[in-house]
Amino acid sequence: MLKYGYLKCEEMNNMKLLAMDTSNQTLAVAVLEDDRVLAQFQLNRKMNHSLTLMPAIETVMQTSGLKPADLDRIVVAVGPGSYTGIRIAVTTAKTLAETLKIEVTTVSSLAVIAANAQTNKWIVPLMDARRNNVYAGAYRWENNQLVNLIPDQHTSFETLIEKITEPALFIGETTKFIEQIEATLPSATIATSDTLNLPNGLTLGKLGYRAQPIDDIHGLVPAYLKRVEAEEKWLETHHPEDENYVEKI
Repeated sequence: MLKYGYLKCEEMNNMKLLAMDTSNQTLAVAVLEDDRVLAQFQLNRKMNHSLTLMPAIETVMQTSGLKPADLDRIVVAVGPGSYTGIRIAVTTAKTLAETLKIEVTTVSSLAVIAANAQTNKWIVPLMDARRNNVYAGAYRWENNQLVNLIPDQHTSFETLIEKITEPALFIGETTKFIEQIEATLPSATIATSDTLNLPNGLTLGKLGYRAQPIDDIHGLVPAYLKRVEAEEKWLETHHPEDENYVEKI
């Protein structure tokens, strides 16, 4: 069972960390020393992350007073989310980690949202995947660790909601699903605050301290959880075992 935890005071060792998340519309970047934020940047506008991520990183590094050589670890939200968005952060994280010769760790983009909430309920982070589908999972805090109860997945909202068997807080991109939640699970809580619903660089960084470093940086790939539409259409008339269908697409 996947678990994320925060550091205890006795575990801190002055680790300096850069965290980044471009999984969806929100751009979140932060620099931390252990669990203390030195600088962070958050942008919630529909903009091209390929143009805004590096300037945001430069801003938080300058504001924090650190140089790239001071960093010990890169933490990246690995997905699910926007196909293009995830690739931007993952590619940037890999490049920086290899260039600086430092560790890179990954955190689920859904876990980043779930960790915004401090509750004893199930926490159900949602990302709208269109056509009443979602990227979602279920989490709960146990002994200061965020435990993944229902694995992150791409699923219909109807299928997801059937799996929620405990009092729950729905968080993230909840707007389109409020009526269905209220009709099916009237006792559920629905987060409406941006503080809870948007990814946060500080939260990502804290989770990233306890995540295990990636052994093979070259092999790090985004957690899409779903094939792109072009792949799905190609597979309707082809067999992936016969040829490299990704290259064909």
